[in-house]
Amino acid sequence: MLSDVFSVTELRPGQEEVIANIIAGRDTLAVMPTGAGKSLCYQLPALYLDGVTVVVSPLISLMKDQAGKLDSVGVESTQMNSTFSQGDQTEAMRSIAESRSEIVFATPERLTDPDFLEVLERNKIDLFVIDEAHCISQWGHDFRPAFLALANAIQALGKPPILALTATATPAVTEDIPKQLGLPNMQIINTGIFRPNLHYRVTHVTNEDEKLRNALNIVNGANGAGIVYAATIKAVDQVYAALQDAGVSVARYHGRLSAKDRRLNQEAFMNGDRRVMVATNAFGMGIDKLDIRFIVHYHIPARLEAYYQESGRAGRDGEPAVCTLLYDLKDKAIQQFFLVNRYPTVDEITEVHGLLRKIADDDNPVSFEAIRRTPGPVASTKRQVSLKLLKDAGIVAQDHDHRYRMLREDITRQEIAKLADAYREKSEQDREMLKRMIFYAQTGFCRWKVLLEYFGEKPSWSRCGLCDNCRRPPVRAAPISRRRKSAHRILAAADRGAFKSGERVKVPKYGEGRVISVVAEKVTIAFPDSQTRTFLKSYVEPCNASFPSDGERR
Repeated sequence: MLSDVFSVTELRPGQEEVIANIIAGRDTLAVMPTGAGKSLCYQLPALYLDGVTVVVSPLISLMKDQAGKLDSVGVESTQMNSTFSQGDQTEAMRSIAESRSEIVFATPERLTDPDFLEVLERNKIDLFVIDEAHCISQWGHDFRPAFLALANAIQALGKPPILALTATATPAVTEDIPKQLGLPNMQIINTGIFRPNLHYRVTHVTNEDEKLRNALNIVNGANGAGIVYAATIKAVDQVYAALQDAGVSVARYHGRLSAKDRRLNQEAFMNGDRRVMVATNAFGMGIDKLDIRFIVHYHIPARLEAYYQESGRAGRDGEPAVCTLLYDLKDKAIQQFFLVNRYPTVDEITEVHGLLRKIADDDNPVSFEAIRRTPGPVASTKRQVSLKLLKDAGIVAQDHDHRYRMLREDITRQEIAKLADAYREKSEQDREMLKRMIFYAQTGFCRWKVLLEYFGEKPSWSRCGLCDNCRRPPVRAAPISRRRKSAHRILAAADRGAFKSGERVKVPKYGEGRVISVVAEKVTIAFPDSQTRTFLKSYVEPCNASFPSDGERR
């Protein structure tokens, strides 16, 4: 079956163990890197088991991609897709009711619909799969409250075996997922995140012109397809225009484009009609393009999970790929702005509740687009988060067409304050995660080691030999007699004018570190304890030790 249906002759690390667990009926959380073949871990058991496999996916585009691939190999699947016509949705429900499909794809929001659950219950559900499972955890970078309702859906479907899949789970997320699902005995299979074909780089820039010039140089100097991620729509449009002017085959993707334009641009990139995609982070989850050779981050992401997930879309064919972050210290202000504006206040939640009370009722549910367009002081993002909070609290409801209606018109300020408090701890965590992301950008230590340790892994080596910090040539100092060492250090610092970014240096009482930046007579250094400190040049001296050769690990 493995070779006949999926044209696969050998399972990858972790796949066999996960599949064996599923066949044996054991609840499993699989943490596997992008490109490790997570989809096969449920597709193969789905054909082996007698009943139906339900796959919960956070994105419609992800469902369509997976369903299309199954159809190409002759595996029957059904997706409940809100973009379908009413006739197509009716046909999909009929197909599920008659057990015609071996795999059913649905969004987590769809699993809250009693009518849909009732139809699913007519089937023998042998496997319940949760893709992008980090969305379940409030500590996950793509947390979606709708995922929290999955525990109830699992109960309603007779508690079938569960397979949760993710590529980006910190220890906190890995611990939280079984708790949210009510599965304390869930087995965890973690194959690690290390992918030796990904070569990480950080280029420090000081202004927008320098950054754009670097982006153009990377794109023009790279072979094959690539993605340039930017944090704002304005930046996407600017980079897109600059690449177009330079004659690059380029497309763009962001939320202000029409759904049709986004679809056409995505298809052009996926089929090779466009070599480069410039996009916000709205593009990418579930994108299965094997030959992406480079990823450029035009702005620093908010956290390392997002950076790893986005950069991990490169090199899915196992061939080398380069992932570059263009780092301007000023860019952290963009993410700080997003963090400040991500979570609503008590007054803003109250405002959204009042707005919904005016425009929606049982006979007239409204879409989020209608709520977004209604005049009011609350920003669109906060309106969306407020609606999620109100829905989770049973104050508003969302039907299968994703339209909202009021359940409770009268709520107290104390109730709303309790909802707002639920995000206070997450907001503090977000700020800490941004600090970790900035440390990654500024550090002189092995970038793969920083990523691995963030995700709770302890590599046996200290240098990967692949990233820019490991490949940068050493800076050697001439032998100095102990008697004249201090004087020489002062003269050397003056003659040199500036330490180089990434240079290994040492400071009395603090030991060795890496240079982050040099401003006038001051040197800022990152130390192994994740702290950064600033010293006068005369207090800093270069290290004599050299780097290992490329590929050497310790």
